[in-house]
Amino acid sequence: MLTHTVIFWLKENLTEEDKGLFFDGVRTLLTIESVETGYLGTPAQTPERPVVDSSFGCSLTVVLPDLEAHDLYQADPTHLAFVEKCGHLWDRVIIYDAD
Repeated sequence: MLTHTVIFWLKENLTEEDKGLFFDGVRTLLTIESVETGYLGTPAQTPERPVVDSSFGCSLTVVLPDLEAHDLYQADPTHLAFVEKCGHLWDRVIIYDAD
């Protein structure tokens, strides 16, 4: 099993239409065939603590069976279309992959 977590920092001056485009787009990633399960979220309203970073706009976690499935996910037309269509909407992305 491989867990692929992507944290997005969206641009600050996005319109509601831009935000809708982004969230509609990121939801399509959950439909990619190699994804076993996935989760999409925004920062939770948990109490502030020094170890909590809630500065991001969206987090995506997909669970894939193995590295081969991860590679298929990366090359999937849905993933490529999302990056092409929505890449201009974020300032920063960080990815955590874990076995």
